[in-house]
Amino acid sequence: MSSTGKVALVTGAGSGIGRAASLALQRDGFHVVLAGRRREELERTAGMAAGSGGRMLAVPANVGDPASVRALFAAAKEAFGRLDVLFNNAGTGAPAVPMEELPLEQWQQVVDVNLTGCFLCAQEAIRIMKAQTPKGGRIINNGSISAHAPRPNSVAYTATKHAVTGLTRSISLDGRKHDIACSQIDIGNADTAMGGRMKAGVPQANGVVAPEPVMDVEHVASAVAYMAKLPLEANVQFMTIMATKMPFVGRG
Repeated sequence: MSSTGKVALVTGAGSGIGRAASLALQRDGFHVVLAGRRREELERTAGMAAGSGGRMLAVPANVGDPASVRALFAAAKEAFGRLDVLFNNAGTGAPAVPMEELPLEQWQQVVDVNLTGCFLCAQEAIRIMKAQTPKGGRIINNGSISAHAPRPNSVAYTATKHAVTGLTRSISLDGRKHDIACSQIDIGNADTAMGGRMKAGVPQANGVVAPEPVMDVEHVASAVAYMAKLPLEANVQFMTIMATKMPFVGRG
């Protein structure tokens, strides 16, 4: 199924997984709306685009701010007239401290970005996808290995990623009648600025600090592109992609 002329919107597109996925989608013919807080990083992503792919549009946005999200999707619709794929990728974490020491403000910041941001973006995407012709589209949520098993002292990140799984299932169910498919990709130890720190050593469940294997982020980008390109009659409901030897199966 050709992706040429289709439109994708990627949050957190200025670095890491978001940047890699945006470039993979663009190479496959998608026009890509790049969303993130830092315009200069979004423009850097756009500057890496392949000459033969789709167009890229950088739109600075804060996914936790409803007005900013509305403006983001309005800009996407004005530029391209429709939306075929949303990759809800933006995310953040909190300091690794015991739960009872985590300030409410830091908890709320993680909830605002990781959960409320996904919800707000999904709302706007669904509004466009229901009304366009042909109707429908696909929403891909970035879950995490932490949607299944926590790391030590990660209550805010882990709780929000578990909640994203509920959001994914709800969108899948409620979106069926509108030809809107929803997927979740759970990623473990991609070699990015965020995930690459695993190589230097991170706390384990038994209290030791140990290095963990990582994988090339391009494998994640290829997986997102595969999910995005499926016809709407088919869906990868959940995908886990991870460094083969990372301590997930048997964690703890």
